[in-house]
Amino acid sequence: MMPTSARQAEKYLMKTMTEEGMSTTDQVSEIPETTEPTESVEPRTDQLQGEFKRLVLDGKLDPKITDALTELVTAGFCIHRSWGFGKITTVDTLMAKITIDFQAKPEHSMDLGFAAKILKPLNSQHILARKATDLAGLKRMGALDHLELIKLVLTSFDGQATVAQIQESLVPDVIEDDWKKWWADAKKEMKSDGHFQLPVKKTEPIIYHVQELSAQDQLLCNLRDAKGLKAQIAAVTEIHKGIDGVENKVDILGEVIKILNLAIKNHMNLKPSLSLEAILLRDAIRSNADIAVEEGELEALSVFEKADDLSEVIEGLSAAKQKLALDAFRLSHTDSWVGKYLEILNSSGFRLAGELASMLIDAGHFDRFKDHLAKLVSKHEASTDLMLWLGKNRSDSFADILGPEVFRAMMAAIEQDRFNEKKTSKLGDFIMADQELVTDLIGSADVEEVEDLVRALQATICFDDMDKRSLLGRIVKAYPSIQSMISGDQTKEDNLLIVSWASLERRKIEYEELVKKKIPANSKEIAIARSYGDLRENHEFKAAKEMQKVLMARKGELEIDLTNARGTDFSDASIDQVSVGNKLVVTNLESNQEETFILLGAWDGDPDNQILSYLTPLGQAFLGKKQGEEAVFQIDNDTRRYRVNSIERHTVAGPTVNDDDESDDVAAEEPTAVAE
Repeated sequence: MMPTSARQAEKYLMKTMTEEGMSTTDQVSEIPETTEPTESVEPRTDQLQGEFKRLVLDGKLDPKITDALTELVTAGFCIHRSWGFGKITTVDTLMAKITIDFQAKPEHSMDLGFAAKILKPLNSQHILARKATDLAGLKRMGALDHLELIKLVLTSFDGQATVAQIQESLVPDVIEDDWKKWWADAKKEMKSDGHFQLPVKKTEPIIYHVQELSAQDQLLCNLRDAKGLKAQIAAVTEIHKGIDGVENKVDILGEVIKILNLAIKNHMNLKPSLSLEAILLRDAIRSNADIAVEEGELEALSVFEKADDLSEVIEGLSAAKQKLALDAFRLSHTDSWVGKYLEILNSSGFRLAGELASMLIDAGHFDRFKDHLAKLVSKHEASTDLMLWLGKNRSDSFADILGPEVFRAMMAAIEQDRFNEKKTSKLGDFIMADQELVTDLIGSADVEEVEDLVRALQATICFDDMDKRSLLGRIVKAYPSIQSMISGDQTKEDNLLIVSWASLERRKIEYEELVKKKIPANSKEIAIARSYGDLRENHEFKAAKEMQKVLMARKGELEIDLTNARGTDFSDASIDQVSVGNKLVVTNLESNQEETFILLGAWDGDPDNQILSYLTPLGQAFLGKKQGEEAVFQIDNDTRRYRVNSIERHTVAGPTVNDDDESDDVAAEEPTAVAE
């Protein structure tokens, strides 16, 4: 246990002091353990100083640190910047040493002079000392008296501490249960107690006042202490939230407005955004409290008139205040606000651009807004933020704008921003993340337009090679016919698919049904749904358009498959080693059972009948193996081993229809027109 008061430390020191005729070798002893309650006494510093002066005379102690050493030993507790809290256990006046129990370094010995310089003494009422000597009492205090415990912590830190410091001091030793609930209850009590000054920001300290503050002072203390307009705005916001029910509400808010007005004048030229935010807050307070306007007050109009760049001023506001500022501008510029909003649209960030667009559309200026947007897109002058907004808000309302040109404008915007270090790649990230964007933009475009887009994408510097390949893959999925354009010198053999005649026939039938029946039927559904009007709320139209995407995607897949497919009856399959068109008899080396597999084309897999597509992992494992060799196949975490016993040729039926034309050219037929 640890000493609980300065008296115990003093008793110990007196016990170790030199007596007349006593040898200095006997001057080492332990501080006695005690459970006595703590008490505050004035230490007998003359006796302590006397003993330390003896060490000074012996040349073992610097005379400049005797006072600090006396304070340290008398306190009985200390703190080290690295080792934390410690208890003084023994003092050796013979060797000029002190022994301290630190949590990480128990019974640590140090020179008296060194200890006086690096250790900070802690009195017995410090939260750390109380945790060491009376933890049970602190737990009771935490359960029964929140404010007393917080007061103890605050006084331990010279009257103020942050929430983080308070939590670190109490959790988990004192407050073992839900800290958030405990702190929420304690915070409510502090708000109604005039001794505690709660800050606006969590990172700022809570201050304990010995003298209780009045209700007015409680509300105004943070504002009076605030440094700078930003801090003042935060303090005023808190006052506004907590003003209801206060008797002298009008007087307090009147003082608040006076402070704000002075700050607004002082910051108008240097910090117009903050000044505007303060004006908006002041006007809200006056409106709620019915306080008269002061003579000479600056208005929002004053900021607008001085602003060289309106978008920059509004961008400087918090997100919640931007709409208020736009409303204020609209009310003060009833005849010109639409033109001004269109003017700043392209220089605004994503959030502000969205607010501008919403206000213009809600006010009935959609057509004017869309025309302005179309001009920016066509000239490739639209900003990344504006193009990001259009990408995220694309709908059939913008159908006459959306197309390959929008994607080209997006690339132009990204390329332009590469020279602006302050800009991020939000638009580029969005393009890569939105899997439907590219196909949505090119869905109804001519092949020539898509080819132009592909060439632009291949030449651009705004995407790396991997991202380019990903985007080109999405385009090919919608327009398979441009595969050769993208592949360049890649041979057809690279993508060759070996298939049976039967599976090839099934694919051809599926493709024919798609282009002759399903896609035309979908086009009719789109045309009928379009006639219902108001595409924004037209669920039938949206459903038909979604189905169109599915059908066109499948059409693209089939075109690629049919282009790359080569039908065969497998009659020329090799039996020297496993190849496509073989019947295999193998031994499962795990079960020692004999099994039979037939290895056929890409679309011929039938696991129930032991027919494998050569593209499956097991099929790939068998390919190339000779009789007697082993094939290893892994599925999930399970590894299976097979030994090839025999290899036979397995033929299938040839084409059911004798067609003079090359059957592989089905995919080259003219595609069915798709409704816009």
